[in-house]
This record gives sequence, structure tokens and C-alpha cells, in this order.
Amino acid sequence: MASKFSLLITTFFILLCTLHHNGEAHDPFACDPKDVTTKNLPFCKVSLAISERVNDLIGRLRLEEKVNLLVNTASGVPRLGIKSYEWWSEALHGVSNVGPGTKFGAQFPGATSFPQVITTAASFNASLWEAIGRVVSDEARAMYNGGVGGLTYWSPNVNIFRDPRWGRGQETPGEDPVLAGTYAVHYVKGLQGTDGNRLKVAACCKHFTAYDLDNWNGVDRFHFNAQVSKQDIEDTFDVPFRMCVKEGKVASVMCSYNQVNGVPTCADPTLLKRTIREQWHLDGYIVSDCDSVGVLYSNQHYTSTPEEAAADAIKAGLDLDCGPFLGLHTQDAVKKGMLSEGDVNGALVNTLTIQMRLGMFDGEPLSQAYGNLGPKDVCNPVHQELALEAARQGIVLLKNNGPSLPLSPQHHRTVAVIGPNSDVTITMIGNYAGIACGYTSPIQGIGKYARTIHQPGCANVACSNDNQFGPALDAAHQADATILVMGLDQSIEAETKDRAGLLLPGLQQDLVSKVADASRGPTILVLMSGGPVDITFAQNNHRIAGILWAGYPGQDGGAAIADILFGAANPGGKLPMTWYPQEYLTNLPMTNMAMRPSQSKGYPGRTYRFYKGPVLYPFGHGLSYTHFVHTIASAPKLVSIPLNGHHHSNTTNFSNKAIRVTHARCGKLSITLHVYVKNVGSIDGTHTLLVFSAPPLGGGNWAPQKQLVAFEKVHVDAKAQKLVLVNIHVCKLLSVVDKLGIRRIPMGEHVIHIGDVKHHVSLQATTLGIIKS
Repeated sequence: MASKFSLLITTFFILLCTLHHNGEAHDPFACDPKDVTTKNLPFCKVSLAISERVNDLIGRLRLEEKVNLLVNTASGVPRLGIKSYEWWSEALHGVSNVGPGTKFGAQFPGATSFPQVITTAASFNASLWEAIGRVVSDEARAMYNGGVGGLTYWSPNVNIFRDPRWGRGQETPGEDPVLAGTYAVHYVKGLQGTDGNRLKVAACCKHFTAYDLDNWNGVDRFHFNAQVSKQDIEDTFDVPFRMCVKEGKVASVMCSYNQVNGVPTCADPTLLKRTIREQWHLDGYIVSDCDSVGVLYSNQHYTSTPEEAAADAIKAGLDLDCGPFLGLHTQDAVKKGMLSEGDVNGALVNTLTIQMRLGMFDGEPLSQAYGNLGPKDVCNPVHQELALEAARQGIVLLKNNGPSLPLSPQHHRTVAVIGPNSDVTITMIGNYAGIACGYTSPIQGIGKYARTIHQPGCANVACSNDNQFGPALDAAHQADATILVMGLDQSIEAETKDRAGLLLPGLQQDLVSKVADASRGPTILVLMSGGPVDITFAQNNHRIAGILWAGYPGQDGGAAIADILFGAANPGGKLPMTWYPQEYLTNLPMTNMAMRPSQSKGYPGRTYRFYKGPVLYPFGHGLSYTHFVHTIASAPKLVSIPLNGHHHSNTTNFSNKAIRVTHARCGKLSITLHVYVKNVGSIDGTHTLLVFSAPPLGGGNWAPQKQLVAFEKVHVDAKAQKLVLVNIHVCKLLSVVDKLGIRRIPMGEHVIHIGDVKHHVSLQATTLGIIKS
């Protein structure tokens, strides 16, 4: 009787859980305990090592079945109880329905839509990035449990935002390699969880490598051959990917559409097999960007037959094709002797291992570690509050004359809200977004603080005529303050669409200037954009008192903008990319990949690390409603670099001034700085501490002017101060890369910059390996 009662309770509990998820049972992907023909097969036994289970499964597959598992829409193997699986899902800044692996509706009508990555990166808050990853993976697992989502997410995008015109720059963490790499590490950790070898979801760092052109001046990403020096590959383009694999332990890397130095990235064994797999030790799979294997054959004509293309890609180290190409041509490649079945097995080892680590061959999903996640865990109040907080932290205050901000609900009771982005919703979530839980537009957010008079001024961001200028000017003349919400959207910058220039589209600049002249109170300009915009006119216009950059601030972006404008939140964001004047683009083709300037060629160089010309706002720019002062409490002045045995005398290269990183005993060799951050203002605030290093002048004329080596986020109450510890790993962060692509540590005096404070530290090669103060 007791056993029957226990069985009844267990059955009721399972039914309750099932109803809790989606109203119906989610059948196991494989190894259904009810299927007597498969449940006892070795690949279904959780007690065995995953490698044993994978090898057992591959040994049971026929060649045709293997080939059908090499594509994103992987076929099932009914005789082994394995269902079909869609590998392609996206989670750039929230669970998205861009990939076919995720479908909204019924119990899951939407998912929390966080700010676009460029905005979140502006927070310079690594713990925030990881927290967002945890929320996104909670919602992804919940949707998988409900039968409407996958577990493999092709995010994040960690390409370098090299050129301000790039339409996909909005998806990236910005122009600095260390910033992008740190973002990758923390977002991936949030997504994948911390359950040892098991994965919550499988993340993917993309697009490897030197991919940052979509469609510019007749050159598209499908045909572009990026000519990149070994120096720039090692020093810039590969840094985020190396960090993502080695430190983030990402489950996947995606190769890109373009060629690099004449070879398609998805068919380059140097990039895939030797770099990602052998040097960085990827524990996961390599996937193509969608249809890029087909592209290297059909568009780039890299091979003469489709079978050669399939063979080249797999032998180079590609494991999975987003697209049908490998499914159509791999079997023939094997039959023609271009590829062995062992090569196919090698690819399947990597993909099946990830599926095993995700628990997809462990039977009933509801019994697994994340089996309790369901509809209640998607779009819940905690998740939505985090999206709002992320937007607050990412908004950057560019200008504040007077200061005029924050506005006062008591003194600015009536506010004119003007501009084509003043009442938008979908614009705020940028690209690669899904269906948001709900929206708070700028006009709605501002309306919680003041009475609003709303006039769009332009029908859309193209702002092709001035037909609606009149009512906008009248509104500005009536109000106590005027807020202009201008900028860009996906019609101007997007995947497959790079910008022609940096100015505001159409007549937007004219509208801003005329409204500022007509405004009775202070005029505030709010910009939505992924890339930088040349708003020199607004920076120089004394009638425009304040400027905010909101990026694409996510589902609650309007509330976050209003909270900053009216002082409920103190801005602490910093620009993750340089804002250039339009003139920067003169004679600067997007196709030139060189990071370093060339005076003889009139080439200006790229990003704050190498460009020395005029800028509108520098990388790291961002104001606050209070003021912070830095003081270095303690820091070493001399650091000894221990060398490996016989290399102790080998300090060759530029006048014995640098040593190879591989010749140094790096280990945990680091510099620790103790920095006091004091809030000397009257408002509590969160400060972004950016730490840069400038190498010795003898470090070679190709070394960066300075480079980001650390950043910390610290909240400091008004009139208080906090002590912040900053650790700088010497070999990783104080090294530079020579023209041969070799990473070296310059000996001599490095200058550490923290705001206006500079600290000099001398590096010396030694066999003693001691650090002195």
C-alpha cells in the first residue's frame, strides 16, 4: 500500500511539474527511460564518462546518419531514439527568435530584452554582464523545458568595433580588445553556468576573425578578403576570442564569412585547427556562420567543386555547418576519397560531446539540474528590473553645461518631448532581439516625471523633410524644458548595412538646432544609436545644455532615460568606442584593416590605441552628476620579470628593450595598485575606474599610445571615499606585439593612467623574479 501511495505522489508531482512548464510533457531529446530499445545502451548511461558515451554513439551511426548531423537542422536517428535538433538559437542580449531554434507563443510570449551589447558594454561592469548571462540562460532553459527553445546559442558577438560605420558595431562590446574579451568571458560564464563540465546552455563567440564589414561601397562580407598583418591579428582581432576560449571556456566558436589573407576563415586550418583547437584548447565545437561553407564555394570560388569545399572545411576543423551544404555534399566527398569517415567522426565527437554536456542524452529534462525552470522564470519582475538597471548603467552623459541636468520635476513641470525616436519601442532593442516582455518608450518614461507635450518633428529617423518642424518648435516654446530624442535605427545601421557617414540622417541636425533656438527652457539631446554620431554642432551649441547617449537601451530604455534625466539615477556609463568627426573618414576605406597609422600614406590609424587625430569624444568619456577624485595609495615602482633559464640574457629586439612573453615566467606575475576613489560632490554615484598603460617610448613606434589594462566599478556615497584594488597581469596586459606578431614585454618605464593621475613603474628583466616597492 505504501509503495502504491509513493508512486501516486511521484506521478502527481511529475504531472504538476509538467503542467507548470507548458501544459504538456516535453519528451526527452534522447535516451527516453520509457524506450526499452535504447535506455540501456551505453551512450544513454549517465554513469559512464561522456567520452565513452560519445564514442559508443558514433560507433552505432551509419555514414548517412552522421552526415545529417553536420548541419544546424540536424536530423533525428529514430532507430536510436534520437530526435531532430535545431542548433541555431540566438541570445545576444536576451533570448531571441532570430534563430529557428526558439519560438515564442502560448506560455512563452516573450523574453526579457536587455540593452543592446554596445550599451551594456558602456557600463564597464563585469558582474552585470555575468548577471545578464545568468538571466538569459534561465529563460533559455525554461523555454527548452517547455519544448520551444534550444540549448545552443550563437552569442556573444565579440568582434572589434574597428570602423565607426560598421552596421553591426552595435552588437559588439566596442573597440578595445581587453574590454571585448572581458565581456566575452563574463557573459559566457553567465550563460554556461558553473556546474563543472556540465553546461546550462552552450554559448558561442563569433565571428572569427577580422570580421567587421558587412556591405560598404560595393564590397560585401561574402566577397571581402581582409588583408591583416600578423601583428594586428595577434594584438587586436584575436584577443577577445582567445580570452573567450581560454578564460571563458566557451563551448563554441563561429568562423566568419570573409577571407583572411586569401583563405576563407571556415576553411583555414591555421585558424581553426591550429589556433582555436590546438593553441587555445577549445573544449567544444566550431560552427560556420550561416551558409558560409556554401559562400566559400559559390561566392568566393575558393574550390572548384562543392565536395572539395565540404572536405576543406571539415579537414580545417569545422564541426558544424549553419546551412545545408555539408549535409548535401559530405557523403560524396567521402565516396570520392577527399575526406575520410574518420574526419566526419572527429567533427561529431565535438558536437555530440556538447549535447552530452547539456544533458540532452540524459533522459527526462524535468529531472535534470535546471528542470524546474518554466514560464514563471521568463519575464519575471527580477529579470525585468535587471534590464532596467542595465540600461541605467549603460547610458552615457556626454555634455552637461551649467550643470543643467538633472532636470527637476518641481521646476520643469511641462516638458516638450520631440524627435523621431521619442515614442519608439522596437528601436530600443536593436538587432538580434526577440519579443520583449513589454516596453517603456521615452515619452512614457518622461511622462512619469512631468507633463509632456509630444511632437515627433520628423516622421522617422530618415527625416527627409521639415513638414513637422512647426509643431515641434511651438512645443519647445511652450515648455519648461525640451528633450530631443534623435539618432539612428536599423534602417540606418544593421547587419548587411554599413553607414556611409557619421552625421545625423536627413534634416535631424536642422531640427535639433531650430528647436534649441525656440526652446524656452534648457534643451537636452538624447541619442539612440549603435555607432558614434558626429554631433559637433550640438556639443558646440551653448543652447543645447546636455547630451545623453543611450545606445539601444532595451525594453525599458525609456524609463532608464527618464531616470537619468530627472536624477533618479546618476549616470556612470563610459563610451566603449571613440566618437570621431565626419572628417576622420576622408580617404579612409573600410576595407583597409590596418590598425596602426601610416604617415607616408596619410592613413590615420584606428581606435584610441593608435589614432592620434582630433576626436569628438574619446574612448572612455562619460560624465556624472557628481565628481570623483583618484589618489594612488600604493603601487610598485619597480617590477622584476623572471626569465626562463637560458633565455635570461635573450632580451633582443629594439635595443635590448623587450623580451618575448614566452621567455618570461609569467605565472601570476601582476602589479597591484591600491587606489582611493573619493566622491567630492553632493550626490551618491557609481564610478567607472578605467586604468590605461602607456609603454616605454623605446617600445617601438608601432606600439599602442596607451591601452586599457583594467577597469573597476565602485559605488561611492557623497563626500565618502573607497579603496579599490587593481590587479594588472604583467605578461597579458603590459605586453605589446611586434611586427612579426610576437608578443613581447617592453623593459623600462611604463606609465599607468587613472583619470588625471599617472604612476610610473619600471620593468626589469632578472633571474631573481622579485617585486620591489
